[in-house]
Amino acid sequence: MKKIAPAQSPNLLLGFDTSDDAAVFRLSDDQAAVLTLDFFTPVVDDPYEFGAIAAANALSDVFAMGATPITALNILAFPCKLGNDVVAEVMRGGSDKVAEAGAFTVGGHSIDDEEPKYGLSVFGVVHPDHIIRNGGARPGDVLFYTKKIGTGILTSAFRAKLETDESMREAINSMMELNKYGAAAMRRVRTHAATDVTGFGLAGHLHEMLEASGCAARLQWDALPLFDKVFDYACAYCRPGKTFSIIQWAQPFVPQGTLDDNDYDNRMAVLCDPQTSGGLLVAVDPADADAFDAAFFEQTKRHASRIGEVIDGPAGNVFIA
Repeated sequence: MKKIAPAQSPNLLLGFDTSDDAAVFRLSDDQAAVLTLDFFTPVVDDPYEFGAIAAANALSDVFAMGATPITALNILAFPCKLGNDVVAEVMRGGSDKVAEAGAFTVGGHSIDDEEPKYGLSVFGVVHPDHIIRNGGARPGDVLFYTKKIGTGILTSAFRAKLETDESMREAINSMMELNKYGAAAMRRVRTHAATDVTGFGLAGHLHEMLEASGCAARLQWDALPLFDKVFDYACAYCRPGKTFSIIQWAQPFVPQGTLDDNDYDNRMAVLCDPQTSGGLLVAVDPADADAFDAAFFEQTKRHASRIGEVIDGPAGNVFIA
């Protein structure tokens, strides 16, 4: 995308040049369109659950910006040999999740492809003055994360037959969960920045937020909400292939500090674990931290995790405490 000149329009409030979660185009003084798409290959065996996870993942970008999804279009690539029943289940899972989000599935496009892929193109709306961006975090802000971490590592373990559908149930349910509930909570308080955590892991997406905000952050390692066995798998090098390149990219902005090489590598494997349909990373005014957690608990019956704070420091740096 760096070779493509950014679009220029006074009504284009956010394009691809700012690393925000979605594009935003002003339609009127009090309404803007939020546009995003996402699709990927199966991460679970069950076709319905795959469709639901892919849809939740695509809708997440709209929720991360404080917007409301309105419509969704299916993006489907499947080998014809799998049969219509499998495809129908994938699309039913996606459609059910779109309906749960309060939006409408209105069509889409499909192609014959040897490698299955599914996702959505999502249209949403937001007031131009109420967009929540990935930049804007301030020193002192409390950092919350709304789901557990480790779906990439657990998916790798599942593919290696170290995990079963049953043992993966908590992670699968998490991936199917919409971020609408975290979005509702962050709209009720002074949220200075937010993003969803997906392919670059917690460290990567936090780095983007901090770089856009001109700040650094201190993460409390013991406060990170990990799925069971995630750290053990990370230590055993049961990691997605993509993790190794993310770690290499992230090392300059995640200082090793006093950690020995082995402990640093293991922690980085968790922090750089690419998430599928991950949670919201939210920077909240410290005076509103309790109110955010209360609002999130009201929606989900569980607490959001306070994982650290924004601090003065080199823009984009993530310090592990």
